Amino acid sequence: MSVTSEKLSPAILAEFRAIVGSGNIVTNADELLVYECDAYTLEKNLPDVVVLPKTTEQVAAIVKVCAAHNIAFIPRGAGTNLSGALLPIEGGVFIALTRMTKILSVDYRNRRALVEAGCVNAWVTNAVKSRGFFYAPDPSSQSACTIGGNVATNSGGPHTLKYGVTTNHVLGFEMVLPNGEIVWLGTQPEGGEDVGGYDLRGAVIGSEGMFGIVTQVLVRLTRAPQAYKTLLAIFESVDEASQTVSDIIAAGIVPGAMEMMDQLITQAVEAAYHFGFPLDAGAVLIVELDGLSAGLERQAARILEICRNNHSREVRVAKTEEERALLWKCRKRAFGAIGRLSPNFLTQDGVVPRSKLPEIMRFIRATSERFQLRIPNVFHAGDGNIHPLILYDEREPDQVRRAVAAGEAILGKCVELGGSVTGEHGVGVEKIDFMAKQFSKEDLDAMRTLRSVFDPEMRCNPHKMFPGSKRCADFAPKKQASA
Repeated sequence: MSVTSEKLSPAILAEFRAIVGSGNIVTNADELLVYECDAYTLEKNLPDVVVLPKTTEQVAAIVKVCAAHNIAFIPRGAGTNLSGALLPIEGGVFIALTRMTKILSVDYRNRRALVEAGCVNAWVTNAVKSRGFFYAPDPSSQSACTIGGNVATNSGGPHTLKYGVTTNHVLGFEMVLPNGEIVWLGTQPEGGEDVGGYDLRGAVIGSEGMFGIVTQVLVRLTRAPQAYKTLLAIFESVDEASQTVSDIIAAGIVPGAMEMMDQLITQAVEAAYHFGFPLDAGAVLIVELDGLSAGLERQAARILEICRNNHSREVRVAKTEEERALLWKCRKRAFGAIGRLSPNFLTQDGVVPRSKLPEIMRFIRATSERFQLRIPNVFHAGDGNIHPLILYDEREPDQVRRAVAAGEAILGKCVELGGSVTGEHGVGVEKIDFMAKQFSKEDLDAMRTLRSVFDPEMRCNPHKMFPGSKRCADFAPKKQASA
């Protein structure tokens, strides 16, 4: 059975087939189920059609068809987004960039690479590491997530603390506007880095696909550090580990990364990957120093002293590159290990000042008790970006209700502590209601005005981010409302 709507008549589908070919369009209902949600699985809905272009010109032609018939469209990469930013609220056209995966050119002299938006994040580093370079933004999903998706949500990762997020490593990009016009924003592939006028590149990064479809990205390459020193500090409590994070930064040391895992997530990771994590520790802290080898020993000694002052019971140092790689494999695959604990989990993405980490962790523990749900924690401690994982079973409606309420309580506390409701996952549909709590009406009006400059008809990824947007439950049949 094929899914069509009044808007997507056979004639319109024929136009899409003429652009990309019959093998690059999905209309079968069973196949469309793959696209009913992203990694935020609480809400689901089917797109009317999925179109898979291979070139920017094809993307532009598809968008022009959508514009001519006033059809909503949603850009999609790997679907790893955790906030429902890819949810087709009222159906529409998915424009999936997963067949635009090329690394088009690498300019080592100017430390940049031009890649298609569907290029997987990790592929960039893999392509240049033999020459001593890497691409710094490293989301935990970097083996699957795409550069275009990273641009949409301004993704970060464990090494954000020292190297920054996506916006710090994207020089420019090609984008198809909602009317089908192709533009380039920021540094040109063959140009200098300085660009005159407004920073429209910066305005688009983090706009969650609501300004247009990014098709090519000029990324900055970073010279690989001369040496690494990776430590695993083991603590009896989350409070002690959190205080250690604050004390390291206060000492003037900026590690490449500082990641924390509490006991519950550590036990799951150990069961899955057998690294040798202690099962009885309240928390473990991964601290990675990088840079010139001459200064790392001194910094490591100071961190060891700080850990001891906060009652760490042990500090291990990765002895080989293989041991370091295995440690990071365990951290970056922590979400996958959750399947050993629960059939479903809701991942939060709040941010608090580093000094407030002990307070927010205590609040999360209290929230877990209040809603009677387990909430393990694995997060970017160095920049205060927390990722509590609320465990629930979607087959139990009351657990779903409590999981959502627990997440809202945690995000509300982040705002109360002077933080934000998102650090890297985006707002999507998940956090729409919190935008009015974090921003004033004037702030939100300014954001809407900026969006209208790019997409005056609001056809590009509609019903995201802004309060008042529709949810699936607003129009779905009763049997789908709990999804």
